Amino acid sequence: MSVLAIRPTEECRFDLVALGEVMLRFDPGDRRIATARTFAVSEGGGEYNVARGLRRCFGMRTAVVTAFADNAVGRLLEDLILQGGVDQSHVQWMPFDGIGRDVRNGLNFVERGFGVRAALGVSDRAHSAAAAMKPGEVDWDAIFGADGARWFHCGGIFAALAPGTAELALEAMTAARRHGTAVSFDLNYRPSLWKASGGTQAAAETNRRLVEQVDVLLGNEEDFSAALGYALDGVDDSLTGLDVGAYERLHGAVLEGFPNLSLVATSLREAHTASVNDWGGVCSSREGFFVGPELRGLEIFDRVGGGDSFASGLIYGLLMGRDVETSLAYAVAHGALAMTTPGDTSMATLDEVERVMRGGAARVVR
Repeated sequence: MSVLAIRPTEECRFDLVALGEVMLRFDPGDRRIATARTFAVSEGGGEYNVARGLRRCFGMRTAVVTAFADNAVGRLLEDLILQGGVDQSHVQWMPFDGIGRDVRNGLNFVERGFGVRAALGVSDRAHSAAAAMKPGEVDWDAIFGADGARWFHCGGIFAALAPGTAELALEAMTAARRHGTAVSFDLNYRPSLWKASGGTQAAAETNRRLVEQVDVLLGNEEDFSAALGYALDGVDDSLTGLDVGAYERLHGAVLEGFPNLSLVATSLREAHTASVNDWGGVCSSREGFFVGPELRGLEIFDRVGGGDSFASGLIYGLLMGRDVETSLAYAVAHGALAMTTPGDTSMATLDEVERVMRGGAARVVR
């Protein structure tokens, strides 16, 4: 039985609506950013990746609320999102002044990493159109009421972009709860985004206000510590050092601190090298603590977006009314598969996810 009361499919236009920035990703392939001469482009963003994964892998109806500067780069992002199938009817188009002095579209350069060389991300996103979004600019009653949405997802990346984005996220969550829409939040702490605006103390103050409105909270041990102010001795964010009791205590403390929460989930990663990781997950509900499948020695092609795909797998299971343990297995399997392909977004299929859940080997499928 699901841990959440979720609105029926037939009364909602969308299964999930995500609020967040979508950036244009530049991928140098097997080269480095500083030495590349050509880049492959794709779209990505922590909150959007969840909506896209649910649409493309799991066949659910999703939409993104975001903003773009109205120029050719913004229209390229529009075209990429069209290919992913995520609804854009609530995307805001902001006038472009010709040079990006007022608003622009965010860019993200990402090296995949290999062996002892870690993955590297260099973002160029200041003064983006999404960061300029403010409360009062989105008709949430139309989205959650007139259209209807079963689930709303946002995260700490969007909340960190500007003071207005955190307030917009809070406005959206309040409206979602008013209409009976389930709310999830991925803490997704990024030091670079909080560096100039107060660091971990400011992050914790902002995120605590938001988490008070959340049903399902996601994050790793660093997220809970840096972005929420919870730190417990003995918590090791890995599989080889997994202390089940420490995670149970951590999740229990968070659940106790936020009575509205129904579920807390953590993805686990032990990076032996950039291209070989152990991968898994744990979660807690009011009914108990659960440990997901462990995938040891997982070969990584591109680790960016693995946590977002973990989130979309978990949400899929819960939307389908699966129990917590099964939903966690979807999360682990989908996150693992997303890291075997390039780009931020999942290229997995539901059949592949369920095959991994059954322990399927990587033999040729003919």
